[in-house]
Amino acid sequence: MLGRNARRTRGGRIAHVEPGSIGDEIGAEPGDLLVSINGHPLRDMIDYQFYGAEEELTLQILRGGRLHRIQVEREYDESLGLVFAEPLFDGLRQCSNRCPFCFVAQMPRGMRKTLYVRDDDYRLSFLHGSFVTLTNLQEDDWQRIGEQNLSPLYVSVHATDLHVRRALLGNGRAGDIVRQIERLGHMNIRVHTQVVLLPEQNDGPILRQTVLALLEQWPTVQTLAIVPVGLTRYRGNDQRTLKPAEAAAVLDLARELAGTIHGRTGCTWLYPSDEMYLLAGQDVPPAEHYDDRAQSENGVGLVRDLLDDWAYTKNDIKPGLFAGLRVTLVCGELIAPILQSLAGEMSEITGARLTVLPVQNRFFGATVTVSGLLTGADVLAALRSRPAGDMVCLPKAMLDETGERTLDDMSIGSLAESLGVPVEAVSSLGEIVDLLYSLGA
Repeated sequence: MLGRNARRTRGGRIAHVEPGSIGDEIGAEPGDLLVSINGHPLRDMIDYQFYGAEEELTLQILRGGRLHRIQVEREYDESLGLVFAEPLFDGLRQCSNRCPFCFVAQMPRGMRKTLYVRDDDYRLSFLHGSFVTLTNLQEDDWQRIGEQNLSPLYVSVHATDLHVRRALLGNGRAGDIVRQIERLGHMNIRVHTQVVLLPEQNDGPILRQTVLALLEQWPTVQTLAIVPVGLTRYRGNDQRTLKPAEAAAVLDLARELAGTIHGRTGCTWLYPSDEMYLLAGQDVPPAEHYDDRAQSENGVGLVRDLLDDWAYTKNDIKPGLFAGLRVTLVCGELIAPILQSLAGEMSEITGARLTVLPVQNRFFGATVTVSGLLTGADVLAALRSRPAGDMVCLPKAMLDETGERTLDDMSIGSLAESLGVPVEAVSSLGEIVDLLYSLGA
């Protein structure tokens, strides 16, 4: 191991070293900075994975102001065992657009700090599936995407008409998205796309044009999801949400084009989000409609998962098994009718008393009806004047990635303490059944 003084250096801050791994064997420690691999400076986890794929590696690690060079030999499928504090080592690429419907701009004060970040970083699109606009890419970014084969990417299109897209992004310099997608296709990069739909702006003929233009880009464009715009009471403009008839028109368009789309792609390809079906008051499609579920994080197919999970779960429950137990199921107003129907059937079979509590979103406003944007304060307010039962179940979607904290930074533990009953996060009725087993034990 060689050492020399090191000054200002960038790299990946190590948060954890897997026991018994190569990193453990070479003495890497939490707090160390992995600076380079085989002479390549590391900008992010992508560089770490790309340059770390060789069997012979030279690592440069900074510790205590000194830079150490370490030779490593590894099997082709053997990991270095290093876990980093952040996926990006050189900072987040933030959004330069000014979309009039930007949800970050509709956030009030006092929320978690991460909710105020305007993320538009193509690297997180590749690593985590977050949607980006491609409006802030420099030429070296394009070169890197091709060189490192950063596929698939997730792209917010909104409209293929350049004038309309620039207006929706609040960016008069945004490039032609169709040409950008064509360029990605020439590099063999696949993309999943989305349209956030605003009434009287990118719906109707503009939406049809967008769908058909993106369909022409198959197989580069692997999927297209259509999601209704979400607006809070803090929006500060005259935007509005979709009406049921407008959501129904989107579903009509999807059905009209289904034959053409399937003939070209061999799959559904075009996916209105679950929210479209619920808003229009129409049944969600069967499971086979959703193909490989590439758009599930966009709220596509989750209601079908909920329905099918219960259809499978209920066959294995002994009738009357949980008689006497009382459970409150918290949800947003949009999903409440479906959940009430399922909970009624579950109560009848199990003997437990399941009460669905649709919570009005007072924090963000009445236009926000999805479960994922409920706050702890609104849940407490809704339960304050009624019995919570033996257990309260929250939708997992309203919690952070750890499954522990709400949007207004309340913990599940603090909610349970305030309510005086156990509080659990769930995503299906099957999970509730498992909890009832433990509650009745």
